[in-house]
Amino acid sequence: MAGKSVYTCRDCGGTSPKWLGKCPHCGAWNTLDEGPAEAAGGSAKNRFQALARSQPVATLSEIDAAEVARTPTGQEELDRVLGGGIVPGGVVLIGGDPGIGKSTLLLQALDALSAQMKVLYVTGEESGAQVALRARRLGLAGTGVRVQAEIQLERILATLDAERPAFCVIDSIQTLYSEQLSSAPGSVAQVRECAAQLTRAAKTSGCAMVLVGHVTKEGALAGPRVLEHIVDTVLYFEGDTHSSFRLVRAIKNRFGAVNEIGVFAMTEKGLKGVSNPSAIFLSTHGAPVPGSCVLVTLEGTRPLLVEVQALVDSGGASPRRLSVGLDRDRLAMLLAVLHRHAGVACMDQDVFVNAVGGVRIAEPAADLAVLLAIQSSLRGRPLPRGFIAFGEVGLAGEVRPAPRGQERLREAAKLGFGIAVVPKANAPRKALFEGLEIHAVERIEQAMDVVRGL
Repeated sequence: MAGKSVYTCRDCGGTSPKWLGKCPHCGAWNTLDEGPAEAAGGSAKNRFQALARSQPVATLSEIDAAEVARTPTGQEELDRVLGGGIVPGGVVLIGGDPGIGKSTLLLQALDALSAQMKVLYVTGEESGAQVALRARRLGLAGTGVRVQAEIQLERILATLDAERPAFCVIDSIQTLYSEQLSSAPGSVAQVRECAAQLTRAAKTSGCAMVLVGHVTKEGALAGPRVLEHIVDTVLYFEGDTHSSFRLVRAIKNRFGAVNEIGVFAMTEKGLKGVSNPSAIFLSTHGAPVPGSCVLVTLEGTRPLLVEVQALVDSGGASPRRLSVGLDRDRLAMLLAVLHRHAGVACMDQDVFVNAVGGVRIAEPAADLAVLLAIQSSLRGRPLPRGFIAFGEVGLAGEVRPAPRGQERLREAAKLGFGIAVVPKANAPRKALFEGLEIHAVERIEQAMDVVRGL
């Protein structure tokens, strides 16, 4: 007789005795997956007894809150995203498309860390010979890297107890299974249980652990959403497999800044950090061209110079508004502001906006650069060489300040830019940046007048 089935939501982990189009717990659609019902018994109680032990109550002001010690991974860009390095007992979840470089980067970090601590690489998707072949191809010695090809959770926990590594990589969490559960590897119950057990082992032993996760076709981490809540840090590998550049972005970090990015270049010897990522996002024009404006955006704590390109062309009765790397709805709003407050009409024109290099810009500080690029393309007049702009534009036509404006200007001056149009609140009160001519504006029409006079 076949066992009973239960339907588990991959987003929230809630269960239902029958399939429903909409999860009754979180309201998500088409997220219920079928799996065998777990038998009620003492095993579950025994597994979670460790969590049930009561901890003494303490006063917040009396708790020792010393800075956590960090160990550099040997990859400066990865250390930047992690907040300075790995933390003892910290658990990191990293996800990305297949073949984008997750295993390559982690194997490089393991080899560098093996010179100063015990490391372990647990592979559930490859054999030990395949891992060794990759290490040879990358030119890694691997003399201190311990490797285990295993997918059973209990055996991995036994290895962790015997080896006592200070840093461990699990590649990947979707391949593991626990004998305590009867469902298949990769199911919601297995992923949730294996992640919880490994996190508990990392916290009790002080071993820093990295879990590699699969992603769905939408680009989100596969498995229950509770997986992201369990771990300390969530990293996403981004980038086009046809390009040699990769971005690692921190979505959650209990030990550092979120939305921090690291930029890597894929080479024959693995992933190498890019020290000046602004060069990736800037086109090389022999002479200034219409419709191009350089923006100083902020990714975490890092200022980046990104080229915003606009193309305005006759569109007829049904003009199109298309943006790549920027919010399309915000583009429509900015065009209305441009018409109402600056007198620049694009009602019968197709407007295309693109952020060079495949970067995605989410902050509103890109508004001013987008509008200046559109105006430049519409008039057919290029902006001056060495021109940068940033600032948020409101519906009333005002130009609002962007956070950390001084750092943005400092980065532009360092890279040799000479003219900046910025919000008045971001303008320095005295000449701090030699060679950078700063024009402070309060309204969008003032910015247009400044550009026309250059």
